[in-house]
Amino acid sequence: MTETRETTAAPALLITAPGVLTHTDDPTPVEKAVVDGIIGDFGPETFLWINFHRPDGGVRVWYGWTAGGTPLGDRIDGLAMAAGFDSADWLHLTNRHLQASRRGRIEIQAHPLHPILADIQADHRAPSKERDRLRRVIVKAAEFTGQVLRPGLPRWLGVGPALLMQGAKK
Repeated sequence: MTETRETTAAPALLITAPGVLTHTDDPTPVEKAVVDGIIGDFGPETFLWINFHRPDGGVRVWYGWTAGGTPLGDRIDGLAMAAGFDSADWLHLTNRHLQASRRGRIEIQAHPLHPILADIQADHRAPSKERDRLRRVIVKAAEFTGQVLRPGLPRWLGVGPALLMQGAKK
């Protein structure tokens, strides 16, 4: 007679080495992933100005647009530039519709674009008091840096990628 024994083998132990981690001084991939996540939290046709406050006191700025925001932002910029809107108008209109929030060291400024478009189409400009304040800041900065003042105020900064990214590093 033969004896049968049932044996159970111990489960195989799979040992896998963790992924290889290497140090990098480039925060760009992580910041881009965070920006992509932030963009998903906002409705369509919104321009986002995102500041990453760094431990050394510096700030890295990212721009983002939700669905439909890039063409609308560029359209707004074209209208604003053609109508002679300047930096005082940009500050006034973007602050007028600003939705600000923070996530730790990340400052998020969301600008719904349709209200800005409506203001430009209605020729809504910065009040003279705001224009005067900005001009005083520019004069002080020129004195401090030794730069020569240009007449008027700087141009409209932009809410679309074509104007905002002019002169940016490629």
